[in-house]
Amino acid sequence: MKIKQEELTQEIKELIKKYKEVIRYLVIGILTTVINYIVFAILVNNVKIEMHTSNIIAWIVSVIFAYFTNKLFVFESKSFKLNTLIKEITSFTISRIFSLLLEETILYIFVNLLNMNKLVIKLIANILVIILNYILSKFIIFKKSKN
Repeated sequence: MKIKQEELTQEIKELIKKYKEVIRYLVIGILTTVINYIVFAILVNNVKIEMHTSNIIAWIVSVIFAYFTNKLFVFESKSFKLNTLIKEITSFTISRIFSLLLEETILYIFVNLLNMNKLVIKLIANILVIILNYILSKFIIFKKSKN
């Protein structure tokens, strides 16, 4: 029995090591989504700012958080050379603008046109955005160089 537990523990450690980047991205993605969702909910419900304006403000706050946490903890991009930072920040921002437009389109269609619950639709849109942002970050923004 002890040998099986040790083998299982070792297998779990290997899986965590193998999928470390994805696990970290999911954790950071969830935290980013929570920040985005809370800022959005406070602005739209408590401060009474219009839905799309609230969404853009929440997006700005969460993108700033996401850039630094993705750079340092998920994709472990350690370069702080000016040209690297400019390239990363520019491509990160452009990709996030693209995902913001996707999210805004989803909100417009499902909330404005179909009159569905804005907080539920916001959450569903965020899940789609997390997936898209991972793909863009991994293969374009923080792509590891081959040398």
